[in-house]
Amino acid sequence: MIDPHEPLDRQVERQARIIDALVRRANRQHEVGTTAYGAFQSAIALQAQVWAKTRDLERTASELHSARADRERTRKNLAEALSAMEGGFALFTEGRLEAYNDLFRALLPDVADRVVPGLPLDDYLAAMDDSEHVVSADSHLPGAASRRGGTGTPMQSRVIELTGDRWYQVNLQSSSSDNVVLLMTEITDLVRRNRSEKENLIEGHADYLQAVFENMTSGVCTFAPDGTLMMHNSQFRRLLGLPFTMLQKGTEMGRLLDFMKTYRLVEEDAELELAIWQERLDRQGRLRKRVRHALGRVLDLHAHKLPGGGVLVELKDVTLEHRATEMLENRVAERTAELTRANQRLTEQYEQKARVEEELRQAKERAEAAVSSKTRFLAAASHDLLQPINAAKLLIATLVDSAQGTAMAPTVERLDGSFTSIEHLLHALLDISRLESTDATLTPSDVCLGTLMRGVAEDQGHVAALKGVRLDVVPTMAFVRSDPVYLLRSIQNLVVNAIQYTPAGGRVLVGCRRAGDRLVLQVWDTGVGISRKDQKRIFEEFARADNVPAGSGMGLGLSIVDRTCRHLGHRVRVRSKPGVGSVFSIEMELVEGQPARSEERGGETTGDEDICDHIVLVIENDPDVLYATTQKLETWGASVLPAASTAEALGFVRDMGLPPDIILADYQLDDGDTGDRAIAAIREATGVKVPAIMITADRRDVVLRRGAELGFSVLTKPVQLSRLRPLIDWKIRWQAPDDAA
Repeated sequence: MIDPHEPLDRQVERQARIIDALVRRANRQHEVGTTAYGAFQSAIALQAQVWAKTRDLERTASELHSARADRERTRKNLAEALSAMEGGFALFTEGRLEAYNDLFRALLPDVADRVVPGLPLDDYLAAMDDSEHVVSADSHLPGAASRRGGTGTPMQSRVIELTGDRWYQVNLQSSSSDNVVLLMTEITDLVRRNRSEKENLIEGHADYLQAVFENMTSGVCTFAPDGTLMMHNSQFRRLLGLPFTMLQKGTEMGRLLDFMKTYRLVEEDAELELAIWQERLDRQGRLRKRVRHALGRVLDLHAHKLPGGGVLVELKDVTLEHRATEMLENRVAERTAELTRANQRLTEQYEQKARVEEELRQAKERAEAAVSSKTRFLAAASHDLLQPINAAKLLIATLVDSAQGTAMAPTVERLDGSFTSIEHLLHALLDISRLESTDATLTPSDVCLGTLMRGVAEDQGHVAALKGVRLDVVPTMAFVRSDPVYLLRSIQNLVVNAIQYTPAGGRVLVGCRRAGDRLVLQVWDTGVGISRKDQKRIFEEFARADNVPAGSGMGLGLSIVDRTCRHLGHRVRVRSKPGVGSVFSIEMELVEGQPARSEERGGETTGDEDICDHIVLVIENDPDVLYATTQKLETWGASVLPAASTAEALGFVRDMGLPPDIILADYQLDDGDTGDRAIAAIREATGVKVPAIMITADRRDVVLRRGAELGFSVLTKPVQLSRLRPLIDWKIRWQAPDDAA
């Protein structure tokens, strides 16, 4: 019923009302009851409650009296503490003055009458700024409106100077959201002590600066803003050769310049005009000049405008430096002249070198043109050279078959050998020409090495048998990265050399070995062998070992092998011992996981059977080659349709009314006609993809790419009959004509 947080007067008033109510209740007879015992019990209970409330009331009154005494004692102690403080103190509550000490009130006599409880903080700060006793202040303190930050607002401080050279630091700090404490601490002794120390320091620095001036290697002189001399060092007077009377404090700058001009102390009189000095200093803030003294010294004069308006003049003796510079400039001039002459000589040499280089370039162009012309000539002549050789070889092959068992057989065999030698020599010359060509392009691809080795074995097996040499080839289906045409030629040259230099009864072995990710093709023989000194030169053109018998060839085969392998990135090595034999090896990049191609497998057919009941369309513009090819095919049992052009071949097809079984065509025909066009025209006319073989002397890559596009095989002239016959049989049997579509 009574709130203990209410004021004591309020609590006492409530208790009195409660007691009065209880007394009135006890006096009402109808509320006590009808029995005397109940009335007695009610009176006893009422009396106990009255005593309890009375005790509470007495205790509350005692506490109220103690609180009032404590408050008065605290207020008295606070007043005594404020009076004992050395500085001024004031407490502002809600922006108004609540408590202060006597020093705070008496600090500013003209504001003392306004210092009363309730004075706003902003009014006091404004009065402080306007007080006549405040001489200066370094800042302003914020008012109450800008300090509504509560506890934690940073302390604001300022220093004020009062009359009588008194100094106070005023600190303003918020103690809570409603209270602000203003402290005034006298710092007069501290300020005076700092001032004294500063003056002593300045005097010490002046002496120090004067000592520095006197010991400087440069001459220094300072002028006041009005142009009068303030201070200088002895070096300044010595460098200019001035008398003591001209460097007295207060001497004007203009007078000093006039004295120097009058006695010609400086050669450049125009630089001693005061107006020139003032104009440059006002415009640039500095003046720099190198002057010559009458005594022969060279001086650097630097004048700088000081912040206060004065001028600092500095002189440096640079005589030695100037002389060294002049000497260096003279040397530089001499060296420049030498370099100029050397440059002229170099220019002449360069021009001469340029002329020589131009002559060399023209010579190189002529050489390249000659090589290119030679290459074009050999490329053009190869067809004309290989055509009659191809025709003669076909005719000789027919003649060999016809002369068997007759007296002409040995002669025909010798004739066949002579033409074979001519063929090998011509192939070697054409290969060297192409490898030396500036635009030689070898096209590496994935090649089945076993197919090439079998082809070489088939071509050279008969030669080895005639000589009595055993030729063995270890089969392999490994693939390598190389050019198929030139790799075949390289293997063939190694095998031909091995057979040629191995006597009857000897052996030649061709096989492969793996070496990590490389494959090494090796050709072993039991021939005459090669000495160590000859092993270094056998790969040169027209070079042969000393133990090689005369008439054993021109020495071009190994040169072709070396050039080919260098172009393809293969490595060629030889191991040999005279009288024991030799091992030639070609190391190539191994290609994993490649299956053999159908054209390569087709070469495995021997084709000993006659090509019977098959129509062969031969397209060849050379009459001798056309006749020889026709004769040889007819001896194999084929029905031959000889045509000299695409138009004549199409006439045969139209007359027959059916496509031929196979087409044998030359690449270069008359009047710009080509064999690939003839094959395409016949297939289009018949609507059948007729099997075809291109027999050509053109070894360019474009022919091979064209064959891959149109699906025909390519054989080079002179054609190897041992390869032509099985290839014809394989194409007719396994590449039966189908619809061109």
